[in-house]
Amino acid sequence: MKTQVPPLVLTQGDPAGIGPDITALAWQSLRENAAFSFCVVGSAQLIADRVDRLGLNIPIASIGHAGEAAATFAHALPILDNGTTAPVTPGQPDATHAAGVIEAVRIGAERVMSGEASALVTNPIAKHVLYSAGFDHPGHTEFLAELTAESGVLGPDSEPPHPVMMLAAPSLRVVPATVHVPVTAVPGLLSRALLLKTCRIVARDMAKSFACPNPRLVLAGLNPHAGEHGSLGHEERDIIAPVVAKLRAEGVDIRGPLPADTLFHDKARTTYDVAIAMYHDQALIPIKTIAFDRAVNVTLGLPFVRTSPDHGTAFDIAGSGTASPDSLIAALNMAAELAANRRRAMKQ
Repeated sequence: MKTQVPPLVLTQGDPAGIGPDITALAWQSLRENAAFSFCVVGSAQLIADRVDRLGLNIPIASIGHAGEAAATFAHALPILDNGTTAPVTPGQPDATHAAGVIEAVRIGAERVMSGEASALVTNPIAKHVLYSAGFDHPGHTEFLAELTAESGVLGPDSEPPHPVMMLAAPSLRVVPATVHVPVTAVPGLLSRALLLKTCRIVARDMAKSFACPNPRLVLAGLNPHAGEHGSLGHEERDIIAPVVAKLRAEGVDIRGPLPADTLFHDKARTTYDVAIAMYHDQALIPIKTIAFDRAVNVTLGLPFVRTSPDHGTAFDIAGSGTASPDSLIAALNMAAELAANRRRAMKQ
């Protein structure tokens, strides 16, 4: 008898955003042909109301355990109801929803860490809405790291997990070494220790999750022309180049620092598997230009797979029927693929 693969668990995201819309549309697209199932942590009533608003013929089924999703998935969208009852108006974020949004992420992470689900996929949240409920993290990534640390799970270096943000698309994978910080703060935050940890996690997770045992990494420079031999900045000479030398000595296939303005054209992208950028926009502008609707946010460095669509809550179109589920479908497909790769790696 074939072993049933645990389902993915998908969080609802901000209920006033497009999360409920794209969740319903993703299920409608995947229900018959996907090699996996998923269940949603959120409000069954909210999803049903949004489905009615969109004029979709999608049955909703409340379940008590993620394992019930597989038997339900082909004929109804399975919901792990977290009891959210506050009224929702699409496009109007409300602080009364904050606690439920935070709890959904916590429940999803717990279900994955317990083995009840195989991976976590998160719909977009609006952080400014969550701050009223005591949420003090820059985003999902840092919150998931805290939840993992609270569970007592340690990383392979016997330290608390260090989350790394990757944006992945069919033709490009990028990692920003610094993420949601002002550009003026980036030079002070860059360090050899940060880059070494980031690159080691990228190399390790490329092998484990992406089935790429010898990944080719490149490091972008911080300054124009990668510092122009020190005339345009010293970060390349003092921080980035020594990191590249050390990682090469450890056996990592890595190059850099390279000028960022010549790193992302078609021919250049064939020479590496992941590009590590020094700051947020240096990484996200190229991938959103190349694959705006197909890029997936992947969190590396956690003991489980987590992906997310690479867009926000889009309050302005929530409930309108115009939201595209493409990025969420890509995130679900990638989560299933990465989880399967991890299962295979554990058996080797």
